[in-house]
Amino acid sequence: IRDEESGYNKNLFCIPRHYEEDLERVFIPHGLILDRTERLARDIMQDMGSHHIVALCVLKGGYKFFADLLDHMKVLNQNGDKSVPVTVDFVRIKSYC
Repeated sequence: IRDEESGYNKNLFCIPRHYEEDLERVFIPHGLILDRTERLARDIMQDMGSHHIVALCVLKGGYKFFADLLDHMKVLNQNGDKSVPVTVDFVRIKSYC
């Protein structure tokens, strides 16, 4: 996304009421995020080949993206020619001061 990107008008989306007053525009639509997450999963599976994958999630914010990414990887694993072993772990780190 370019710095000068103005985003999309919020009236094009279903915005929860508790966000309506605080939100001016939508910069990245949810569908685009899902598409890019699926593409990232495909790239990871292709780049790793048949090597064991260790997936590490940083908690406190990354869990939803992590779960979506793993869901896409799982589908690719089930529908592909080969199955790649995936180990999942979580870490919690201290925030910056």
